[in-house]
Amino acid sequence: MLIHGSGPGVTSYANWRLVIPALAEKFRVIAPDMVGFGYSDRPENIEYNLQTWADQVVGLMDTLGIEKASLVGNSFGGSIALRIATQHPDRVDKMVLMGSMGVSFPITEGLDAVWGYEPSFENMRKVLDYFAYSRELVNDELAQVRYEGSTQPGFQEAFSAMFPAPRQRWVEAMCTPEEELKKLPHRTLIVHGREDQVIPVQTSLRLMELLDNGDLSVYSHCGHWSMIERTADFNRALIDFFSS
Repeated sequence: MLIHGSGPGVTSYANWRLVIPALAEKFRVIAPDMVGFGYSDRPENIEYNLQTWADQVVGLMDTLGIEKASLVGNSFGGSIALRIATQHPDRVDKMVLMGSMGVSFPITEGLDAVWGYEPSFENMRKVLDYFAYSRELVNDELAQVRYEGSTQPGFQEAFSAMFPAPRQRWVEAMCTPEEELKKLPHRTLIVHGREDQVIPVQTSLRLMELLDNGDLSVYSHCGHWSMIERTADFNRALIDFFSS
């Protein structure tokens, strides 16, 4: 189960398009859009929060008849995976946390800009500058595609309602108590880009300290997009991890 991040205009496909084909050669892969993101529904009066998104994943597993799944969480998706593991430990096999939230940290300039995005091509270009280490990835074509994605009907309205300022409180809202994290038995692969400007690498260092079965890989010359900037390494690591 691949759980995407919380960038403006994000879809699960946009996050995982380079990962799904590689994993699907050996595993069943499910990559939903979280409620309020992408092409999932935006019900009226819904409360967008960590519990809502965790319940959605578990509900999807129930609907598909999946008793146990491994979870791959990107950024805010990592905090969803951790919440599911603490509440439903028997439903989770292994976890991969990539540039993950889930523990407290001072909000970065990058994350504040991502969550505070207002639709324009120029603003999307600035947001993308925070995501990627490689300047080759941050071009006008990508910015235009992501900008158009962020302006689909209903997309920005839902997104702007999720993380209004002041935004440090939403970092805390995405946390699971550290005492609960210490109790998790699941084998966990923690991946982080060393040059990540959205979620600081210290967050993954803390997760490694808390998770009894957590191993950490830090990728050099890599920002918040490990699965895009280091695709071959990321896919190889996941396949080896899930196959062992």
